[in-house]
Amino acid sequence: MTAAPVQPGDAAAARAGSYPKGVARRQEILTRAIEVFAAKGLEGTSLRAIAEAIGVSHAALLHYFPSREELLIEVLKANETRFNATDAERDPTEIVGIMTNAAHRNVGIPGMVSLYSSMLAGSIEEGKEYSREYFSGRFERLRAKLVSRIQIGQAAGTVRTDLDPEALAALVIAASDGLQVQWLLDPKVDIAGSLELLDVILAPAQEKK
Repeated sequence: MTAAPVQPGDAAAARAGSYPKGVARRQEILTRAIEVFAAKGLEGTSLRAIAEAIGVSHAALLHYFPSREELLIEVLKANETRFNATDAERDPTEIVGIMTNAAHRNVGIPGMVSLYSSMLAGSIEEGKEYSREYFSGRFERLRAKLVSRIQIGQAAGTVRTDLDPEALAALVIAASDGLQVQWLLDPKVDIAGSLELLDVILAPAQEKK
């Protein structure tokens, strides 16, 4: 009988252990890592340096996260999960609004924005399958969420119907991520204000009297 293939999440669960204590310890490490990266960004290039920064032993970190790449991606996943519930409660007709809300939030955690941007850029490199899988999946989920909102807006008459929802969703995400990089280089860049211009582009043209 052929064994079922091991899924990416199964390996992480196995390392964390099936017991609640192991799962709780892994989450504790992630929570502490989020706090450190949110404040300081990506410091140190090794797991040992990261372990020291978040206050755990190198051996403990290796037990739960066998590579630097996996730890950093899991930090991004955990951070994303923290805000998913909040975003789900927002008006389902909002399109740019959920991105501007994230922009306002991210201004307070520049280190996490820096981590996200650095890992995203590195995900296109050879051998970064773990990163590539995360970002590909994230963009796919976010595009689907925005497409749904755009279609709701088009049906309600609040969004132009001559725009392709898929292309528009990709454009909104590209604008958001691109503005974040500009903001990291120059804090004077107004991410939220620039994104709000997209609302003007999306709005139906006023009928001439």
